[in-house]
Amino acid sequence: MNWRKSTYSGGGEGNTCVEIAALSTHIAIRDSKAPARATLSFPARSFSAFIESVKRSRG
Repeated sequence: MNWRKSTYSGGGEGNTCVEIAALSTHIAIRDSKAPARATLSFPARSFSAFIESVKRSRG
């Protein structure tokens, strides 16, 4: 799995954020401070809708 950190990662070593990995039909999310722990997985369409909603609310 190819994990990516947010461009909004905190200072220091950038470990105060979440990481995401795009799978074929889902998006996986994990805590960058504890990458070996559990991940969450969402259908790609649902995750995209969530991100768009967050962007609009910040707007």
